[in-house]
Amino acid sequence: MSKIMMKTPLVEMDGDEMTRILWKMIKDELLLPFIDLKTEYYDLGLEYRNETNDQVTIDSAEATKKYGVAVKCATITPNAARMREYDLKEMWKSPNGTIRAILDGTVFRAPIIVKGIEPCVKNWKKPITIARHAYGDVYKNTEMIVPGPGKVELVYTAEDGSETREVVHNFTGTGVVQGQHNLNNSIESFAKACFNYALDTKQDLWFATKDTISKKYDHTFKDIFQEIYEESYKDKFAEAGITYFYTLIDDAVARVMKSEGGYIWACKNYDGDVMSDMVSSAFGSLAMMTSVLVSPQGVYEYEAAHGTVQRHYYKHLKGEETSTNSVATIFAWTGALRKRGELDGTPELCDFADKLEQACIKTIEDGKMTKDLALITSIPNPVVLNSEEFIKAIRTRLEGML
Repeated sequence: MSKIMMKTPLVEMDGDEMTRILWKMIKDELLLPFIDLKTEYYDLGLEYRNETNDQVTIDSAEATKKYGVAVKCATITPNAARMREYDLKEMWKSPNGTIRAILDGTVFRAPIIVKGIEPCVKNWKKPITIARHAYGDVYKNTEMIVPGPGKVELVYTAEDGSETREVVHNFTGTGVVQGQHNLNNSIESFAKACFNYALDTKQDLWFATKDTISKKYDHTFKDIFQEIYEESYKDKFAEAGITYFYTLIDDAVARVMKSEGGYIWACKNYDGDVMSDMVSSAFGSLAMMTSVLVSPQGVYEYEAAHGTVQRHYYKHLKGEETSTNSVATIFAWTGALRKRGELDGTPELCDFADKLEQACIKTIEDGKMTKDLALITSIPNPVVLNSEEFIKAIRTRLEGML
Protein backbone atom coordinates (compact mmCIF):
# COMPACT_ATOMS: atom_id res chain seq x y z
CA MET A 1 0.00 0.00 0.00
CA SER A 2 1.34 3.45 -0.88
CA LYS A 3 1.69 5.95 1.95
CA ILE A 4 -0.94 8.63 2.52
CA MET A 5 0.44 12.01 1.50
CA MET A 6 0.06 15.16 3.60
CA LYS A 7 -0.25 18.60 2.01
CA THR A 8 0.60 20.75 5.06
CA PRO A 9 2.72 19.92 8.10
CA LEU A 10 1.24 19.79 11.56
CA VAL A 11 3.18 21.01 14.59
CA GLU A 12 4.63 18.16 16.67
CA MET A 13 5.47 18.88 20.32
CA ASP A 14 7.46 16.09 21.94
CA GLY A 15 7.30 15.64 25.71
CA ASP A 16 8.60 13.90 28.81
CA GLU A 17 9.09 10.60 30.59
CA MET A 18 6.96 7.55 29.73
CA THR A 19 4.74 9.42 27.31
CA ARG A 20 7.86 10.39 25.33
CA ILE A 21 8.74 6.68 25.04
CA LEU A 22 5.19 5.91 23.87
CA TRP A 23 5.33 8.85 21.44
CA LYS A 24 8.19 7.23 19.50
CA MET A 25 6.54 3.80 19.57
CA ILE A 26 3.29 5.26 18.20
CA LYS A 27 5.11 7.05 15.38
CA ASP A 28 7.24 4.02 14.49
CA GLU A 29 4.44 1.42 14.60
CA LEU A 30 1.20 3.24 13.80
CA LEU A 31 2.03 6.35 11.74
CA LEU A 32 5.27 6.25 9.73
CA PRO A 33 4.52 2.90 7.99
CA PHE A 34 1.25 4.33 6.61
CA ILE A 35 1.65 8.12 6.28
CA ASP A 36 4.23 10.34 4.62
CA LEU A 37 4.24 12.24 7.91
CA LYS A 38 5.03 15.95 7.65
CA THR A 39 5.58 17.73 10.97
CA GLU A 40 7.36 20.79 12.27
CA TYR A 41 9.06 19.30 15.33
CA TYR A 42 9.57 21.01 18.70
CA ASP A 43 11.17 19.26 21.67
CA LEU A 44 9.20 20.28 24.76
CA GLY A 45 11.07 17.82 26.95
CA LEU A 46 12.10 19.52 30.18
CA GLU A 47 15.82 19.38 29.42
CA TYR A 48 15.42 21.29 26.15
CA ARG A 49 12.96 23.75 27.65
CA ASN A 50 15.60 24.48 30.27
CA GLU A 51 18.34 24.77 27.63
CA THR A 52 16.30 27.30 25.61
CA ASN A 53 14.95 29.20 28.65
CA ASP A 54 11.51 27.91 27.61
CA GLN A 55 11.70 29.74 24.27
CA VAL A 56 10.92 26.42 22.52
CA THR A 57 7.45 26.40 24.12
CA ILE A 58 6.73 29.91 22.81
CA ASP A 59 8.07 28.96 19.37
CA SER A 60 5.85 25.87 19.23
CA ALA A 61 2.75 27.93 20.07
CA GLU A 62 3.60 30.50 17.37
CA ALA A 63 4.10 27.67 14.87
CA THR A 64 0.68 26.30 15.84
CA LYS A 65 -0.84 29.67 14.95
CA LYS A 66 0.91 29.47 11.57
CA TYR A 67 -0.07 25.91 10.64
CA GLY A 68 -3.41 25.70 12.45
CA VAL A 69 -3.01 22.19 13.89
CA ALA A 70 -0.66 20.76 16.53
CA VAL A 71 -0.25 17.51 18.45
CA LYS A 72 1.40 17.55 21.87
CA CYS A 73 2.94 14.89 24.08
CA ALA A 74 2.46 15.18 27.86
CA THR A 75 5.04 17.40 29.58
CA ILE A 76 6.37 17.99 33.09
CA THR A 77 5.39 21.15 34.94
CA PRO A 78 8.32 21.36 37.36
CA ASN A 79 8.07 21.72 41.13
CA ALA A 80 10.92 22.03 43.65
CA ALA A 81 11.74 18.31 43.44
CA ARG A 82 11.89 18.46 39.64
CA MET A 83 14.19 21.49 39.80
CA ARG A 84 16.70 19.40 41.72
CA GLU A 85 16.17 16.27 39.60
CA TYR A 86 16.73 18.09 36.28
CA ASP A 87 19.10 20.79 37.58
CA LEU A 88 16.85 23.52 36.19
CA LYS A 89 17.75 27.20 35.88
CA GLU A 90 14.31 28.10 37.21
CA MET A 91 10.89 26.58 37.85
CA TRP A 92 9.56 26.88 34.30
CA LYS A 93 5.84 27.50 33.82
CA SER A 94 3.38 24.87 32.62
CA PRO A 95 3.83 24.48 28.83
CA ASN A 96 0.08 23.97 28.55
CA GLY A 97 -0.55 27.28 30.32
CA THR A 98 1.93 29.11 28.07
CA ILE A 99 0.45 27.64 24.88
CA ARG A 100 -3.09 28.30 26.12
CA ALA A 101 -2.30 31.96 26.75
CA ILE A 102 -0.64 32.48 23.35
CA LEU A 103 -3.48 30.76 21.45
CA ASP A 104 -6.19 32.29 23.67
CA GLY A 105 -7.65 28.79 23.68
CA THR A 106 -10.38 26.80 25.41
CA VAL A 107 -9.72 23.20 26.48
CA PHE A 108 -12.26 20.53 25.46
CA ARG A 109 -11.94 17.12 27.13
CA ALA A 110 -14.03 14.06 26.27
CA PRO A 111 -13.87 10.39 27.29
CA ILE A 112 -13.16 7.60 24.79
CA ILE A 113 -16.07 5.16 24.98
CA VAL A 114 -15.22 1.45 24.82
CA LYS A 115 -17.54 -1.52 25.45
CA GLY A 116 -16.35 -3.32 28.53
CA ILE A 117 -15.09 -0.17 30.26
CA GLU A 118 -18.36 0.84 31.88
CA PRO A 119 -19.03 4.29 33.39
CA CYS A 120 -19.64 4.42 37.13
CA VAL A 121 -22.77 6.44 36.32
CA LYS A 122 -24.87 3.71 34.72
CA ASN A 123 -27.13 5.99 32.65
CA TRP A 124 -24.17 7.65 30.84
CA LYS A 125 -24.31 6.27 27.30
CA LYS A 126 -22.56 9.02 25.30
CA PRO A 127 -19.42 11.11 25.95
CA ILE A 128 -19.67 14.26 28.06
CA THR A 129 -17.23 16.89 26.77
CA ILE A 130 -15.95 19.38 29.35
CA ALA A 131 -15.07 22.83 27.97
CA ARG A 132 -12.82 24.60 30.48
CA HIS A 133 -12.15 28.32 30.39
CA ALA A 134 -8.40 28.38 30.81
CA TYR A 135 -7.79 31.92 32.04
CA GLY A 136 -7.99 33.74 35.34
CA ASP A 137 -10.11 33.14 38.43
CA VAL A 138 -8.28 31.30 41.24
CA TYR A 139 -5.38 30.40 38.88
CA LYS A 140 -4.30 34.04 38.63
CA ASN A 141 -5.44 35.12 42.07
CA THR A 142 -3.79 37.31 44.68
CA GLU A 143 -3.94 36.00 48.23
CA MET A 144 -3.18 37.40 51.63
CA ILE A 145 -3.07 36.02 55.14
CA VAL A 146 -4.81 38.50 57.41
CA PRO A 147 -2.71 38.67 60.61
CA GLY A 148 -5.29 40.34 62.87
CA PRO A 149 -8.18 42.80 63.16
CA GLY A 150 -8.57 45.26 60.30
CA LYS A 151 -10.44 46.08 57.09
CA VAL A 152 -9.82 44.48 53.70
CA GLU A 153 -11.04 46.37 50.61
CA LEU A 154 -11.12 45.92 46.83
CA VAL A 155 -9.83 49.12 45.28
CA TYR A 156 -10.06 50.08 41.60
CA THR A 157 -7.98 53.12 40.62
CA ALA A 158 -8.99 54.49 37.21
CA GLU A 159 -6.47 56.06 34.85
CA ASP A 160 -7.71 59.52 35.89
CA GLY A 161 -6.86 58.71 39.52
CA SER A 162 -10.45 58.29 40.76
CA GLU A 163 -11.08 55.33 43.07
CA THR A 164 -13.90 52.85 43.59
CA ARG A 165 -13.87 50.85 46.83
CA GLU A 166 -15.75 47.81 48.07
CA VAL A 167 -15.28 46.40 51.57
CA VAL A 168 -14.43 42.70 51.44
CA HIS A 169 -14.62 42.15 55.19
CA ASN A 170 -14.02 43.86 58.52
CA PHE A 171 -11.82 41.32 60.29
CA THR A 172 -12.02 41.03 64.08
CA GLY A 173 -9.29 38.38 64.15
CA THR A 174 -7.01 36.41 61.84
CA GLY A 175 -8.16 35.06 58.48
CA VAL A 176 -7.41 34.80 54.78
CA VAL A 177 -8.48 36.82 51.74
CA GLN A 178 -8.30 36.26 47.99
CA GLY A 179 -8.72 38.50 44.95
CA GLN A 180 -9.68 37.08 41.55
CA HIS A 181 -10.07 38.62 38.13
CA ASN A 182 -11.08 37.83 34.57
CA LEU A 183 -11.14 39.74 31.28
CA ASN A 184 -14.18 40.35 29.11
CA ASN A 185 -12.25 39.63 25.92
CA SER A 186 -11.06 36.29 27.38
CA ILE A 187 -14.64 35.36 28.32
CA GLU A 188 -15.76 36.33 24.81
CA SER A 189 -13.06 34.09 23.30
CA PHE A 190 -14.16 31.26 25.59
CA ALA A 191 -17.80 31.67 24.53
CA LYS A 192 -16.98 31.79 20.81
CA ALA A 193 -14.74 28.72 21.05
CA CYS A 194 -17.55 26.82 22.83
CA PHE A 195 -20.22 27.83 20.30
CA ASN A 196 -17.94 27.01 17.35
CA TYR A 197 -16.94 23.64 18.81
CA ALA A 198 -20.60 22.77 19.42
CA LEU A 199 -21.35 23.52 15.77
CA ASP A 200 -18.23 21.64 14.65
CA THR A 201 -19.21 18.49 16.60
CA LYS A 202 -23.03 18.90 16.30
CA GLN A 203 -23.53 18.69 20.07
CA ASP A 204 -25.74 20.66 22.46
CA LEU A 205 -23.89 23.19 24.63
CA TRP A 206 -24.53 23.68 28.35
CA PHE A 207 -23.02 26.54 30.34
CA ALA A 208 -23.17 26.90 34.11
CA THR A 209 -22.02 29.43 36.72
CA LYS A 210 -23.36 30.62 40.10
CA ASP A 211 -24.76 33.99 39.00
CA THR A 212 -27.42 34.05 41.75
CA ILE A 213 -24.65 34.37 44.35
CA SER A 214 -21.94 36.07 42.27
CA LYS A 215 -24.16 38.80 40.84
CA LYS A 216 -21.35 40.70 39.06
CA TYR A 217 -18.47 38.27 38.46
CA ASP A 218 -20.35 35.12 37.40
CA HIS A 219 -23.24 37.14 36.01
CA THR A 220 -20.82 38.78 33.56
CA PHE A 221 -19.93 35.32 32.21
CA LYS A 222 -23.62 34.49 31.81
CA ASP A 223 -24.40 37.81 30.08
CA ILE A 224 -21.47 37.60 27.65
CA PHE A 225 -22.41 34.04 26.63
CA GLN A 226 -26.04 35.04 26.10
CA GLU A 227 -25.19 38.19 24.09
CA ILE A 228 -22.80 36.34 21.77
CA TYR A 229 -25.29 33.51 21.32
CA GLU A 230 -28.15 35.86 20.44
CA GLU A 231 -26.02 37.99 18.09
CA SER A 232 -24.00 35.36 16.22
CA TYR A 233 -25.05 31.78 16.93
CA LYS A 234 -28.78 31.44 17.58
CA ASP A 235 -29.70 30.91 13.92
CA LYS A 236 -26.68 28.66 13.28
CA PHE A 237 -27.64 26.45 16.25
CA ALA A 238 -31.25 26.20 15.02
CA GLU A 239 -30.02 25.27 11.55
CA ALA A 240 -27.71 22.59 13.00
CA GLY A 241 -30.50 21.22 15.21
CA ILE A 242 -28.59 21.79 18.45
CA THR A 243 -29.38 23.88 21.53
CA TYR A 244 -27.63 26.24 23.95
CA PHE A 245 -28.68 25.86 27.57
CA TYR A 246 -27.71 27.92 30.64
CA THR A 247 -28.24 26.86 34.23
CA LEU A 248 -26.68 27.21 37.69
CA ILE A 249 -23.62 25.05 38.34
CA ASP A 250 -25.31 23.01 41.10
CA ASP A 251 -28.33 22.35 38.88
CA ALA A 252 -25.96 21.40 36.05
CA VAL A 253 -24.24 18.81 38.26
CA ALA A 254 -27.59 17.26 39.18
CA ARG A 255 -28.70 17.20 35.53
CA VAL A 256 -25.38 15.73 34.35
CA MET A 257 -25.63 12.83 36.81
CA LYS A 258 -29.10 11.92 35.50
CA SER A 259 -28.39 12.48 31.80
CA GLU A 260 -27.31 10.08 29.05
CA GLY A 261 -24.45 12.40 28.03
CA GLY A 262 -23.77 13.50 24.49
CA TYR A 263 -23.26 17.25 25.01
CA ILE A 264 -20.59 19.86 25.79
CA TRP A 265 -20.56 21.23 29.34
CA ALA A 266 -18.81 24.62 29.45
CA CYS A 267 -17.34 25.56 32.83
CA LYS A 268 -15.33 28.38 34.35
CA ASN A 269 -11.68 27.62 35.06
CA TYR A 270 -11.90 25.96 38.49
CA ASP A 271 -15.19 24.18 37.75
CA GLY A 272 -13.71 22.80 34.53
CA ASP A 273 -10.57 21.63 36.31
CA VAL A 274 -12.62 19.67 38.85
CA MET A 275 -15.39 18.43 36.56
CA SER A 276 -13.05 17.15 33.84
CA ASP A 277 -11.35 14.86 36.39
CA MET A 278 -14.74 13.77 37.77
CA VAL A 279 -16.09 12.96 34.31
CA SER A 280 -12.91 11.14 33.20
CA SER A 281 -12.75 9.06 36.38
CA ALA A 282 -16.47 8.23 36.26
CA PHE A 283 -16.17 7.15 32.62
CA GLY A 284 -13.37 4.78 33.59
CA SER A 285 -9.88 6.22 33.24
CA LEU A 286 -7.99 9.49 32.73
CA ALA A 287 -5.87 7.47 30.28
CA MET A 288 -9.02 7.25 28.10
CA MET A 289 -9.65 11.00 27.88
CA THR A 290 -8.97 13.20 24.86
CA SER A 291 -8.06 16.87 25.11
CA VAL A 292 -8.03 19.58 22.45
CA LEU A 293 -7.21 23.26 22.84
CA VAL A 294 -9.28 25.37 20.42
CA SER A 295 -8.73 29.07 19.74
CA PRO A 296 -11.51 31.43 18.59
CA GLN A 297 -9.58 31.74 15.30
CA GLY A 298 -9.93 28.00 14.67
CA VAL A 299 -6.47 26.80 15.71
CA TYR A 300 -6.36 23.28 17.23
CA GLU A 301 -3.83 21.64 19.56
CA TYR A 302 -4.48 17.99 20.48
CA GLU A 303 -3.02 16.07 23.42
CA ALA A 304 -3.80 13.36 25.95
CA ALA A 305 -5.58 14.55 29.09
CA HIS A 306 -3.14 12.73 31.40
CA GLY A 307 0.41 13.44 32.54
CA THR A 308 3.81 11.91 31.81
CA VAL A 309 3.28 8.62 33.75
CA GLN A 310 6.33 9.22 35.94
CA ARG A 311 6.12 5.97 37.92
CA HIS A 312 6.19 3.83 34.77
CA TYR A 313 9.10 5.85 33.39
CA TYR A 314 11.24 5.08 36.44
CA LYS A 315 10.41 1.38 35.97
CA HIS A 316 11.36 1.68 32.29
CA LEU A 317 14.73 3.24 33.22
CA LYS A 318 15.44 0.23 35.46
CA GLY A 319 14.73 -2.09 32.54
CA GLU A 320 11.48 -3.30 34.07
CA GLU A 321 8.40 -4.06 31.96
CA THR A 322 5.59 -1.49 31.88
CA SER A 323 1.98 -1.76 30.80
CA THR A 324 1.21 1.87 29.98
CA ASN A 325 -2.03 2.88 28.31
CA SER A 326 -1.26 4.78 25.09
CA VAL A 327 -4.85 5.23 23.84
CA ALA A 328 -5.27 8.94 24.71
CA THR A 329 -1.89 9.75 23.14
CA ILE A 330 -2.85 7.82 19.98
CA PHE A 331 -6.15 9.74 19.89
CA ALA A 332 -4.19 13.01 20.15
CA TRP A 333 -2.46 12.04 16.91
CA THR A 334 -5.69 10.89 15.24
CA GLY A 335 -7.45 14.12 16.24
CA ALA A 336 -4.65 16.22 14.75
CA LEU A 337 -4.41 14.12 11.58
CA ARG A 338 -8.19 14.24 11.06
CA LYS A 339 -8.29 18.01 11.51
CA ARG A 340 -5.31 18.41 9.15
CA GLY A 341 -7.14 16.26 6.62
CA GLU A 342 -10.34 18.32 7.01
CA LEU A 343 -8.53 21.64 6.58
CA ASP A 344 -6.43 20.43 3.64
CA GLY A 345 -9.20 18.51 1.85
CA THR A 346 -7.40 15.18 2.28
CA PRO A 347 -10.19 12.65 3.02
CA GLU A 348 -7.79 9.69 3.01
CA LEU A 349 -6.02 11.23 6.04
CA CYS A 350 -9.36 11.58 7.86
CA ASP A 351 -10.23 7.99 6.94
CA PHE A 352 -6.89 6.75 8.31
CA ALA A 353 -7.49 8.61 11.60
CA ASP A 354 -10.94 7.03 11.90
CA LYS A 355 -9.56 3.54 11.25
CA LEU A 356 -6.71 3.93 13.74
CA GLU A 357 -9.21 4.96 16.44
CA GLN A 358 -11.42 1.98 15.56
CA ALA A 359 -8.37 -0.31 15.74
CA CYS A 360 -7.61 0.94 19.27
CA ILE A 361 -11.19 0.40 20.43
CA LYS A 362 -11.56 -3.02 18.74
CA THR A 363 -8.27 -4.23 20.25
CA ILE A 364 -9.58 -3.46 23.75
CA GLU A 365 -13.02 -4.90 22.99
CA ASP A 366 -11.27 -8.08 21.81
CA GLY A 367 -9.92 -8.37 25.36
CA LYS A 368 -6.34 -7.19 24.65
CA MET A 369 -5.47 -4.24 26.87
CA THR A 370 -3.05 -2.62 29.28
CA LYS A 371 -3.10 -3.42 32.99
CA ASP A 372 -5.03 -0.28 34.05
CA LEU A 373 -7.97 -1.28 31.85
CA ALA A 374 -7.78 -4.98 32.78
CA LEU A 375 -8.38 -3.96 36.41
CA ILE A 376 -11.69 -2.24 35.60
CA THR A 377 -13.04 -4.06 32.54
CA SER A 378 -16.19 -6.20 32.48
CA ILE A 379 -14.70 -8.25 29.60
CA PRO A 380 -13.98 -11.77 30.91
CA ASN A 381 -10.38 -13.02 31.00
CA PRO A 382 -8.65 -9.99 29.48
CA VAL A 383 -5.14 -10.43 28.09
CA VAL A 384 -2.77 -7.94 29.77
CA LEU A 385 -0.20 -6.60 27.31
CA ASN A 386 2.88 -4.53 28.01
CA SER A 387 3.29 -1.05 26.52
CA GLU A 388 4.90 -2.20 23.27
CA GLU A 389 2.73 -5.31 22.82
CA PHE A 390 -0.43 -3.22 23.09
CA ILE A 391 0.70 -0.81 20.35
CA LYS A 392 1.73 -3.76 18.14
CA ALA A 393 -1.67 -5.41 18.70
CA ILE A 394 -3.31 -2.18 17.51
CA ARG A 395 -1.06 -2.21 14.45
CA THR A 396 -2.13 -5.77 13.60
CA ARG A 397 -5.79 -4.72 13.85
CA LEU A 398 -5.12 -1.57 11.78
CA GLU A 399 -3.37 -3.49 8.99
CA GLY A 400 -6.43 -5.73 8.72
CA MET A 401 -8.65 -2.64 8.24
CA LEU A 402 -6.55 -0.82 5.62
